[in-house]
Amino acid sequence: MKKTKSFDFKQFKIEGGYSGMPVSTDGVLLGAWANIEQAKTLLDIGTGTGLLSLMCAQRNSLVNIEAIDIDQHALEAAKFNFEQSLWSERLTLNDGDILCHNFEHSFDAIICNPPYFNNGEQAQAKSRATARHTDSLRHDDLLKRCMSLLNEQGTASFVLPKVEGEIFVELAKQQGWVVQRLCYVKPTERKEANRLLIQIGKNGNRTECSELTIHHNGSYSDEFVALTQAFYLKM
Repeated sequence: MKKTKSFDFKQFKIEGGYSGMPVSTDGVLLGAWANIEQAKTLLDIGTGTGLLSLMCAQRNSLVNIEAIDIDQHALEAAKFNFEQSLWSERLTLNDGDILCHNFEHSFDAIICNPPYFNNGEQAQAKSRATARHTDSLRHDDLLKRCMSLLNEQGTASFVLPKVEGEIFVELAKQQGWVVQRLCYVKPTERKEANRLLIQIGKNGNRTECSELTIHHNGSYSDEFVALTQAFYLKM
């Protein structure tokens, strides 16, 4: 089995181990964009190597974070990364299925980089297939579970490819969620958006829509740098 590439950030390091999913721009965008500043309790669903939990711990010095994953290779990587971080005392790792795992309390915030694809060819590596395809975690089931785990004033944040993201948003509306924020992510100013950052909650009456371009004139855009420079080493 091929080892997953490691990645250095300004305040922490991600050792990938054999988790199957390397650090991605999608994950970094979500970890920087999610509304977690006021949260005291946060749940990271499908934590993988622990990237989102560590980003949230860096951003909010008061939040206590529970992370959960079903894949043993991911759990091994996240455990190591949590223990090596500055925030290990605020990070709890759970081995289990989010759909039936018993948590002792609900959460102020949920963050999740969910399986993306509802169909299509799957990766041969089981860890990568689990992380990328919805066979083991359907989006409608994920949304229902989040509804039961989120506090009344809480927010849940996700990142998905644009097409899957728009379907996800419609599913959320059908279940009674309020879509609070949407950010369409474009690779460059000349290309169409291909990713969607999503924030939902139980309350609200409007959707705040925005757009983010990653690259501009051959380098990172000012808005992308502003969002992610607390994490990337070379920004």
